[in-house]
Amino acid sequence: MTDSIFAAVTAYGVWGVMISSFLSCLLIPIPTSLMMLAAGALAASGDIDIAPLIIATFAGAVMGDQAGFFIGRTGGARVLARLGARSPARRAVIARAEALVARRGGVGVFFSTWAVAPLGPYVNIASGAARLPWARFTVADILGEFIWVNAYVWTGYAFANNISEVSTLMSDVIGLLVATVVAAAALFWAKGVLKAQKIKRQ
Repeated sequence: MTDSIFAAVTAYGVWGVMISSFLSCLLIPIPTSLMMLAAGALAASGDIDIAPLIIATFAGAVMGDQAGFFIGRTGGARVLARLGARSPARRAVIARAEALVARRGGVGVFFSTWAVAPLGPYVNIASGAARLPWARFTVADILGEFIWVNAYVWTGYAFANNISEVSTLMSDVIGLLVATVVAAAALFWAKGVLKAQKIKRQ
């Protein structure tokens, strides 16, 4: 997989990574994190200029988050309901994203962009649907995406000679995060269902 990602980044360059970062923020399953690692490694070898890479990838991520926010703002709960209509696991993740926005607001947005990135696209839509102030969302989003983009690009740059090992490690970390988020969200959703049933019986 690493070879194919390198091939994609080599073929499409900075614009390819930028488009990838944009689409991944809109629930398109693209391995953007791994693409940033590969692009960072190519920057270390002089094949890509690192400043345009970081700027373009950062811009793509922020624009993708903004698009998700305004989808939520205009579509509201209808969009979230449609996303979770056929998947209990996805409904659980959406419930977790909504809870994160409700409890933490902008802080939740900030951490969703990098610390719990699997929640990020859902948090964007949930933030718009919950009418989180746009300025608060944007500030938190910019700060978080700055960390996400720089962490991956500079890691790829620093470990260019061992990028296969690093990408495998990062893939494992991402997979663990996804599994953890889904499991936590499923538990949250199940508790909500049980609580609702208990209230109905009273």
